[in-house]
Amino acid sequence: MTRSFFRLLRASFSKPALGWKLLVAVAVTCLPVPAAQAWLPEITRRPQNPEPGSDAAAPRFKPLPPPALNFYGTPGIIDTPSAEMLPDGTYAVSYSWFGGTSRYNVTFQALPWLSASFRYNGIRNLNLFGFSTYYDRGFDVRARLWKERGWLPEVTMGLQDFAGTGVYAAEYFVATKRFQTPALSRRSGPGQLKISAGLGWGRLGSHGAIGNIGGVRPTFVGGSTGGELSYDQWFRGDFAPFGGIEWQPNERLSLKAEYSTDAYVTETQVSNVFERKSALNFGAEYQYSDRTRLGAYYLYGSEIGFTAQFQLNPHHPLTPMVVPAAQPIYPRSQWAVNEEDWSQDWVESSQKTTLFRDTLAEALKKDDLILEAITFEGTGAEVRYRNPRYQSEMQAAGRVARAMAATQPASVETFRITPVRNGIGLSTITVRRSDLEAQEFATDASNGISAVSAITAAQPLAEEALFSDELYPAFSSSFAPYTKPSYFDPARPFRIDFGVDLTASYAPAPGWIIAGALRQRLAGNVSNSRASNSKLPPVRTDISEYAQFGTTLENLYVAHNWKPGQNLYARTTVGLFETMFGGISGEVLWKPINSPLALGVEANYVVQRDYDQRLSFRDYKTFTGHASLYYQLSNNYHLQLDAGRYLAGDYGGSFSLDRVFNNGWSVGAFFTLTNVSAADFGEGSFDKGFRFRIPLGWMLGKPSRRGYGLTIRPTQRDGGQRVAVPGRLYGSIRAAHRSSLQNQRARFWE
Repeated sequence: MTRSFFRLLRASFSKPALGWKLLVAVAVTCLPVPAAQAWLPEITRRPQNPEPGSDAAAPRFKPLPPPALNFYGTPGIIDTPSAEMLPDGTYAVSYSWFGGTSRYNVTFQALPWLSASFRYNGIRNLNLFGFSTYYDRGFDVRARLWKERGWLPEVTMGLQDFAGTGVYAAEYFVATKRFQTPALSRRSGPGQLKISAGLGWGRLGSHGAIGNIGGVRPTFVGGSTGGELSYDQWFRGDFAPFGGIEWQPNERLSLKAEYSTDAYVTETQVSNVFERKSALNFGAEYQYSDRTRLGAYYLYGSEIGFTAQFQLNPHHPLTPMVVPAAQPIYPRSQWAVNEEDWSQDWVESSQKTTLFRDTLAEALKKDDLILEAITFEGTGAEVRYRNPRYQSEMQAAGRVARAMAATQPASVETFRITPVRNGIGLSTITVRRSDLEAQEFATDASNGISAVSAITAAQPLAEEALFSDELYPAFSSSFAPYTKPSYFDPARPFRIDFGVDLTASYAPAPGWIIAGALRQRLAGNVSNSRASNSKLPPVRTDISEYAQFGTTLENLYVAHNWKPGQNLYARTTVGLFETMFGGISGEVLWKPINSPLALGVEANYVVQRDYDQRLSFRDYKTFTGHASLYYQLSNNYHLQLDAGRYLAGDYGGSFSLDRVFNNGWSVGAFFTLTNVSAADFGEGSFDKGFRFRIPLGWMLGKPSRRGYGLTIRPTQRDGGQRVAVPGRLYGSIRAAHRSSLQNQRARFWE
């Protein structure tokens, strides 16, 4: 049956008009079947007769797979797009290959209706523009115009390769309708049929065009610097209809067929990469796991292709988080039954206050929290603590509150909980002990405790505060692997060094830190990267020179953090900041605890380090500094604007936008425009890129503040570059202010 289905498709689409009639016929055939707005999750089958109360007996809801990705890494059929969107927050990585063309794709679903993609592709044996294999980079953006509802299809507009050389440039409108199909057997659920059709310009208008808008479209110019918006091409020139069908008989298998209007002019007519014999493509895909999808295809009547797709969603961790059970809260009515239990005389006894401090410190250690200081009053106590373990500051605060309830005298009714970072109190959460006792098992405990607690600015530490005896001076060290990748060298698109880092820090007093890191490279090939050809001072493009040495001093610095006034935070750092620069840096940040707005100023005088990365320097010196505006938008988006002087002496501004999830995931993008011309900047025209960070706890299922982060630029040049100073202020301070804490209020009881 399936074979006959594909024969019919191929015969029909060999004539475009007949192909479109077939699409209409299939849609009409499916109309009596109820429209599938979304596949509902199913309860997966459980073992026979599981033990009651066991993990195996618990119902498990397994969501059906998200939309598949096409060869460009966006939702689609095979080589054409569909109108579908990935689940909000999805971070997808895919690889596709056919006919000598390879594409590495990264897509992020930034909003439920908006996605962005980055692609790095190679075309083997193109033999044009001075390259045998032509490598190129591109960006895509897609916006959903309206959602599927009733008989109305989902409709999306897309810009493909809209900023770059334009080798894959296309624009399109596409509609997708989904229909439920009967189950193939009693053991399987209903299937799904997806029908997509659209109009495309550019690449998607190069075969079977039915009209023209705006006359002749500017052509792709290979070997140009690229990097600038190609708005003069958008929705201009010939346009053509494309479409396809995807049938999912079950949650594992998909069968696909499409009519593609990409003529592959450069690959098949200008050059001879492959032979395009047909506009029809066919394929089958298999959902190997919840996050992995594999596909095999027959394309354009002559080529075999395949894809590997990996989709990660911050809302669905690789390993479910497991944390030790929190201490229970025993109401004082159960144990403080005598009048003397409520006495406040203990405040006058240094022996008793020291005992209560030490008892609390031991209780916090069980949760890997560190007591900095405690201030006692007869009916209240303020605890200042460090949180080296939990990604969520609210989760750590909840653990502190439980520890206080378990260790402090019955007369202590008011708890003031102050997280500390680098010796600075970040905020204070004030909660009544009686509210803790009342809310622990309440139906809506998270919102309940949030409603009766207060989040205020941290006040200066009281003179009578008791510091932890074991706190200062403090020494710590770690030994961990590192990786240092390098991207998009035409000779070898991906290079990497890896080795080990030995880091150590010494804190002689609150707010002070002396830290450094020794690095030993064990293997890698970054040293073979292309030499700098920059017209600007080589502040970043000399990476191959810095990669020649195996044992290096990665950084060595002294930093001091303090609060000069209300809502003000300050930092001074002196030493070797990073691989390439050292010097002196100062920063001041204004950040009210209840405001989404923050303003900062940073000034640096830096000297370029010698290639051997020891204690010597090169001749290049410069002043660099910026004024910064930070703003926390809705949906956990964080906007940052910077203006000032960059490392190469250029002046300009930077824009960045990051989405930070409550579990520590973050994905963002940035660009910088300066007074350096595109010609002087070189390939890419201006600095831009994207970055992401995956928390270690999301991967391993254990609480951790560590994570794996990466910044990827389409090309690394010298314009628009900033020095990497350890311990910049905004990120750590924002995480403990009202908005972030309120967003994580459910974690208080974990």
